[in-house]
Amino acid sequence: MASSSIGVFVFAGVAGLGLSQGAAHAQQAGGYPNKAVRMIVPFPAGGTADTLARITGQKLTERWGQPVIVDNRPGAGGNIGAEALAKSAPDGYTLMMGTTALAISAGLYRKLPFDVDKDFTPVTLVASVPMILVVHPSVPAKSVRELLALAKARPGLLAFSSAGNGTPSHLAGELFRKMTGTNMIHVPYKGGAPAVIDLLAGQVSLMLDNSLSVPGHIKAGKLRALGVSSKNRSRLLPDVPTIIEAGVPGYEFISWFGVFAPAGVQKPVTAAIYGEFSKVLAILDVQEKLRSQGAEPVGNTPDEFARLFRADVEKLAKVIAEAGARID
Repeated sequence: MASSSIGVFVFAGVAGLGLSQGAAHAQQAGGYPNKAVRMIVPFPAGGTADTLARITGQKLTERWGQPVIVDNRPGAGGNIGAEALAKSAPDGYTLMMGTTALAISAGLYRKLPFDVDKDFTPVTLVASVPMILVVHPSVPAKSVRELLALAKARPGLLAFSSAGNGTPSHLAGELFRKMTGTNMIHVPYKGGAPAVIDLLAGQVSLMLDNSLSVPGHIKAGKLRALGVSSKNRSRLLPDVPTIIEAGVPGYEFISWFGVFAPAGVQKPVTAAIYGEFSKVLAILDVQEKLRSQGAEPVGNTPDEFARLFRADVEKLAKVIAEAGARID
């Protein structure tokens, strides 16, 4: 059984002014929340999902006058935490900081202890994080077009690393390979850190990664950035073109972090939670903290997030099937 670690946010302002503010918000939302809210993070403490949950949870605690409890439930690619959410009461007091991994699971696992389409209520997209296409300096390509020319001239020469089979870095690479018609070798690792380490050592040629460590390696000249996977350029690397700009029309792969509730939560409660998150994500210091994690704040509506989630489930299932990635 996976262990869980729980962090509780309690602030000085909550005891005084924060409580009166929380009472006012609760009245406006039909009494929600009138007790602690649990935020499941389906990954270990210290990761990006955990950090975003704690940043937003702190502000929600201050606004609501009720503690937001971060409950880390790592394991099985995020599925242990997702199962815990799916089986929780649909009252809005258990939420989850979900990630792209939930959309991936639908196509990656033959059997899941939940139904991705039926057991969750998307609330809001908190933030999106682009992947960065980087190559080792020994690779004689200074643009995406040059990389593609090299890959097509010498099929099977280039190898791309990933954090493991079925991870965003793997699927981003597979989508790139498919859309460009190139033959590159996939080398999976047990996590993003060893994948980056071997890239730095020149053991592999390239990687699509959203790691915060990558911009530092780029600035130090240890890696060369050729493009970012979002439609718009990254604030962290404004001089790096998008992969679309660089010559691959339609290529987009985003890692995202969003709030889910269990299926069956009443719409007024979902609307209240979304409203509070949208206000928190509009706070300047929250935006700065998220951007320091390489994440771009979003805060879209439940309907918008639901459409994005369903589109990603379908898109990634196709990439997974074509790549032959499957976990039984």
